Amino acid sequence: MSIAGKYDITVQSPMGPQPSVLEINEDGTGTQSAQGRSQPIANGKIDGNNVSWSNSITTPFPMTLEFAGTVDGDKISGNVKAGSFGSFPFSGKRA
Repeated sequence: MSIAGKYDITVQSPMGPQPSVLEINEDGTGTQSAQGRSQPIANGKIDGNNVSWSNSITTPFPMTLEFAGTVDGDKISGNVKAGSFGSFPFSGKRA
């Protein structure tokens, strides 16, 4: 099964659950949308069931979020490194 597709994901951050929508293509390109904003992802990579990408945000603080996870069927999970704030788990499912 291809990892490429659209996923509803939620990051469990200290500020509460942060939902977003990830759309990723087989070549690692794609977009991530949250809080009414959508932007291209960077450094996207798919390797077997592993997936990683980064996303620069400006709200609530400017930083680059670095996602790394695995896809198991229609489920996705992993961790996101949020700059100096540490790492937080994320999970989701194919939309």
